[in-house]
Amino acid sequence: MADLVTALKAAAEPTRLRILLLLSRSELSVKDLTQVLGQSQPRLSRHLKLLAEAGLIERFRDGSWVYFHVSDRTAGGHLARRLLAAIETGDAVARRDRERLDALKRDREQAAQAYFRAHAADWDRIRSLYVSEAAVETAMLEALGPGPFRLFVDLGTGTGRILELFAGRFDRGLGFDLNQSMLAYAESKLAAAGHQNTEVRHGDLYDLTLQAGVADAVVMHQVLHFLADPAAAIAEAARILAPGGRLLIVDFAPHDLEFLREEHAHKRLGIGSDTIEQWTAAAGLELKRAELLKRSGTAEGPALTVSLWLAERPGAPALHMNNRAGASARQIEEAR
Repeated sequence: MADLVTALKAAAEPTRLRILLLLSRSELSVKDLTQVLGQSQPRLSRHLKLLAEAGLIERFRDGSWVYFHVSDRTAGGHLARRLLAAIETGDAVARRDRERLDALKRDREQAAQAYFRAHAADWDRIRSLYVSEAAVETAMLEALGPGPFRLFVDLGTGTGRILELFAGRFDRGLGFDLNQSMLAYAESKLAAAGHQNTEVRHGDLYDLTLQAGVADAVVMHQVLHFLADPAAAIAEAARILAPGGRLLIVDFAPHDLEFLREEHAHKRLGIGSDTIEQWTAAAGLELKRAELLKRSGTAEGPALTVSLWLAERPGAPALHMNNRAGASARQIEEAR
């Protein structure tokens, strides 16, 4: 009861309520909030301190910047979202804040576009080495199943494409990434497409800001080969999965294209199914499916094979997850 009273007191102030509303829509720094709210940095810092101490918001550091968002793993954060849902969408103050936030996001998007232009040639070169993305996405949709998923989590969300792909299959989609340019682009792209049930935020894949057992589906698409400790990331993904929840992993099969390590920061030259089976088992998951997606045999030059794995947390799934995906032992053996 004491914690609830503290949280209610922290939220019961006009500026702090406006801050909460903004932080429920996007991760923001103190500087961002000064631009939107037109108040001094010291004053906003005091408000943020009170909100954080009451457990309504969380903070994280990205280099020299500190960002804030409404918490997903505290009782205060859940209370904040319930309070914010009661605010009328036509409220004049909230509407003005939202318009200023949208202008701020447009500035971020311009910086993100510059980032993408600078890297476009590199990504196109890598994409040309493997089966079409349309084929990969079709396989992903089939493997994970139609849901519906209450909470869908995309780890290493990048441009937000996976959130966009599965948007019709979840109630709420949450994407995590470390790259601010990626996040700015993804946020803008998802908003322009009208996906109001999605959110992206800065996140450490080894320490997600989510409670255990809250996600019905987690996707790790072309992420593991960049990580220093993929097993730890899989363990963290497993931690947030609900009973019956599914983890879909898509990555490259083992290969010998050394330039990807040297020029594109790939820490691993692909990952084998035996390794994935070991990591998922250690995380308490059961590997249900493994599949290889190869580029056409008529294509010229070196080629990469894309692997897809589906693992599941044991236990009875929620009633809303009514289409369990699976595969035969033969599929898993073939992918090895």
